[in-house]
Amino acid sequence: MSERVGYARCSLDKQDLTAQREILLGLDVPQERIYLDHGLTGTNRDRPGLAQALAAVRAGDTLVVPKLDRLARSVPDARDIGDSLTARGVKLSLGGTLYDPADPMGKMFFNFLATFAEFEVDLLRMRTREGMAVARAKGKLKGKQPKLSARQQSHLVQQHQSGRVLERHQNTPTPSTPGGR
Repeated sequence: MSERVGYARCSLDKQDLTAQREILLGLDVPQERIYLDHGLTGTNRDRPGLAQALAAVRAGDTLVVPKLDRLARSVPDARDIGDSLTARGVKLSLGGTLYDPADPMGKMFFNFLATFAEFEVDLLRMRTREGMAVARAKGKLKGKQPKLSARQQSHLVQQHQSGRVLERHQNTPTPSTPGGR
């Protein structure tokens, strides 16, 4: 008896998987057969939810994903996953449309979708780099700011070089040891 296994993913912790979960439920995937990854990008192949979903499908089953970019963000990853599913006799449904990577037309459409998913992530990276370059040029992107001011850092270096910081620390009582060390 064939089963439907669902997989959904979102890249950021602040994103919500509710919409993807609802799509999977609407595509007749049982709640207990939905595997999720939260806060992991599609370019990272090491995703626990994906590994569980791939391990859960058997020959004759269908892996259901809301969109291909939730499954993979590069052509090689999408092809690898698709080839692995085909070799195991598992069907792939993307948003309710069944793709058969063993069929020449299905393989072509699958590859087109994978190419667009990779293109989309490449555009996102390019826009991010461009935005950061503009912010850097305007002096608005300076990296992580130090916790101490230059004056505080200089003072600590002077104390350390004179040995005063170490002496003071050694003679300071700690809460766990009354009276010092």
